[in-house]
Amino acid sequence: MARPETPRNSLRWQVVGALAQVSRVATPIRVALDLIAWIAAIFVAGLLRLELVAADVFARGFWGLIPIILVLQLLTGTATGLYRRRWRYGSFDEVAALVATALLDTLGLYLLNEYYLAAPRVPQSAILLGGVVGLLLTAGVRYTWRLVTDYLRRPSPDDAERLLIFSDGEVAVEVVSALLRNTGSMYVPVGLIDDRKNRRRLSIQGVPVLGGREELKAAAERSGATAVLVALPEPDPQTMGEIADLASAVGLRVKVLPTVEQMLDGPVSTAGIRNLTEADLLGRRQVDTNIEEIIGYVQGRRVLVTGAGGSIGSELCRQLSRYGPSELIMLDRDESALHAVEMSITGRALLDTPNTALCDLRDIDALDRIFDERRPEVVFHAAALKHLPLLEQFPAEGFKTNIQGTLNTLRAAKRVGVEVFVNVSTDKAANPTSVLGYSKRIAERLTAFVGSGADGTFLSVRFGNVLGSRGSVLVAFREQIKAGGPVTVTDKDVTRFFMTVAEAVQLVIQAGAISHPGEVLVLDMGEPVRIYDIARRLIAQSGENIDIAITGLRPGEKLHEELFSADEADHRPKHPLISHARVPVLDPQELPTHGEPEQLLDWMTRMCTGDHGTRRAPVVSE
Repeated sequence: MARPETPRNSLRWQVVGALAQVSRVATPIRVALDLIAWIAAIFVAGLLRLELVAADVFARGFWGLIPIILVLQLLTGTATGLYRRRWRYGSFDEVAALVATALLDTLGLYLLNEYYLAAPRVPQSAILLGGVVGLLLTAGVRYTWRLVTDYLRRPSPDDAERLLIFSDGEVAVEVVSALLRNTGSMYVPVGLIDDRKNRRRLSIQGVPVLGGREELKAAAERSGATAVLVALPEPDPQTMGEIADLASAVGLRVKVLPTVEQMLDGPVSTAGIRNLTEADLLGRRQVDTNIEEIIGYVQGRRVLVTGAGGSIGSELCRQLSRYGPSELIMLDRDESALHAVEMSITGRALLDTPNTALCDLRDIDALDRIFDERRPEVVFHAAALKHLPLLEQFPAEGFKTNIQGTLNTLRAAKRVGVEVFVNVSTDKAANPTSVLGYSKRIAERLTAFVGSGADGTFLSVRFGNVLGSRGSVLVAFREQIKAGGPVTVTDKDVTRFFMTVAEAVQLVIQAGAISHPGEVLVLDMGEPVRIYDIARRLIAQSGENIDIAITGLRPGEKLHEELFSADEADHRPKHPLISHARVPVLDPQELPTHGEPEQLLDWMTRMCTGDHGTRRAPVVSE
C-alpha cells in the first residue's frame, strides 16, 4: 500500500523535532524539571501540613529548605546515576534510582532539619510528606514526558495502513511497541486478535484485543483495518492457512513477520513486515543442525558437488563454502549455471579458477580425469534430470543421466578413495510409478551396492519438492498469476511434500555426518500440502480474480507422494528430522549396456516393481 507522506511542516513533525533537539541536551533539562518538582513538593507539603494556609508556609520557613533540597537532589541524582544517562528518560529502568534519590533527599533534609539548622521551624512530618510528594512529582514528570513523546511518535491512521495483529504474549507487546514508536511507519496497529478467552479485555499501549480469529470480520469492520499481521514465534501451516482463508473472505491482506529470531534476538523492525508467501503457508519447523558434526567431515577437505548449478547443487555450494573446505569443486555440464553459482559465492565469475569444472557425467573419460586430478574426499551428487513429464517422454535420457551417470560418479569416487559420498534422491523413489522415480530408486540401490565394497561412507538422501526450485509448481503458480491466469492444478486433491531449499541442504549436509554405509536417509518433510489450497491462497493474496483449471494427473504422477517404500521403516536414531532406511543393493552388472527407450523403461520397471514389465499405474482420484 502506498501511503501519502506526512507533511514535514505539520505541527506533529515540528513537536517531534523539538523533542529530538531537547533530547540532545537531556541532562540539563532533566535536572531542571526535577528541581522544579522538588520546589513544588516543598510548597505542597507545607500547605498540607499547615491546613492550606499559604501565609503560614512562608512564616514557618519552608522556603529556607529550597536551597538545601536543590543541592541534595543534584548530589544524590548524580550518585544514583539518575543524571548520568544510564536509562531512557521515563522508563521503568529509572524507578529504582528515582526512589533511591528521593529517600536520600528526604533522609538528608530530615537530619539537617533536626540537628544542624539553628531552629527546626519546619515540622519533621512535613519533611517526610515532602519526600513522598517529591517522589510522586518527579515520577509524574517523567511519565507525562513519556506519554507525550510516545503519542507524538505514533504513526497517524490517516497516513499509515491500519493493521490487525494476530499474536500472543510477549511477541504482541514487542510488535505493538515497534509499530507505535516510529512516526514515519507505514503501518499502525488498530487492534489485536488473540484466541485466548482471558485476553479479550486486554489493551497494549491503547491497542485493544478485539476478539479471536473467528471474530476477524467484526474486528476489521470495527477498526477499519485493511490488513492482518501474523506475528507468531513459530506459526504452523494450519494456522497460517486458516488466517489466510479468513482474511481473504473479509478482504484483508495478510502480512507476516519473518521469524522468531528477528522478533526476539533484536528490536522488532517494521522493515521486516512483508506479504505472505508460499513458504509461510507451507510452514517448516526450525532445523537443529549440529555444526560441529558438519565441520568435522567438511572442514579442510576437498569437496566436489555435481550438478553444482542446479537449485540443490548451488545451495549446497553456498552452504559448504561456509564450513571451510580446502577446495570446493563445482561440477556441472551447464556453463551458465556454473557462472551463476560462482557469482553468488565469490561475487565474481570469470570461470578461470579450479573451483569450476565443466563435465557431463555421461562422459566417463572426462569424469574420471577430473576425479583423478582433483582427488575429492567428499562428494555430493546432486546432478540429475528431474522433470517428470519430460522423462516420461524420453525414458532413455533418464536412464543415461540418473542411472548411468550416477554409476559413473560412484565408480570414480570409489576408485580415488572418497570418504563420504552423498547421493541426492527424491521422494518419488519410494514406491515409484514414474521414470523419474524408477531412475532415482535404482540410483539409491547402486549407491548402496558400491558403498558396500568401498572404504568410505556411501549413502543416499531422499526428500520431496524443494520450495522455489527450478520447475517447482509454486514457481509456475507465481508466473501464472502474474500473467493473469488461469492457475493450473492437476487434481483438486493432489498433495505434495515441500521443503525450503536452505533447509533441505542443511539436512543433506547433516546426513553425511550421521549415516552408515549403504543407508538411505529420509528427511522429514512435515505434513503433505494440498496444492489446490496453496493455489487458492496465492491467488487471494494477489488480489486478482483468477481461475484455477484442473488439468488431470499426468502419466506416472501420483495423487499423494510417499517418503518410504512399503518395506522401509521410519527409524530415527540420531536426528529428529532424519530417518534411516535400507534399500536392496543392485549389482551394476545387471544394468543393460544398450537398448531402445521402451526396453530401458521395461528394465527400470522390473528393477523397481518386480512385476515383469507391467508398469504400476498412477493413483487417480474419482
